[in-house]
Amino acid sequence: MIVSNNNCINHKGGENMEVMEMSKEEIMKNAMDDFEKVQRCMVLAKEEKATKTYAELKREYLAIKTILQTAGVNLTDIDEIKE
Repeated sequence: MIVSNNNCINHKGGENMEVMEMSKEEIMKNAMDDFEKVQRCMVLAKEEKATKTYAELKREYLAIKTILQTAGVNLTDIDEIKE
């Protein structure tokens, strides 16, 4: 079972909590969307010289990048940061 903070839908609390599982395709789409968003925010943080924000975004960027690479996604065309 796959459980993710951003992708888990809880219908009920307590013992009767239902967790909806996501398909591999849904997980990949979400990861790709997150990768794009993080890169846009990294560019803005760099322009604004927000070093702490950039460092945190870079941590997220590297984590998502690792997931996508492990899944076999070719990042050549979509990786704007290339770190």
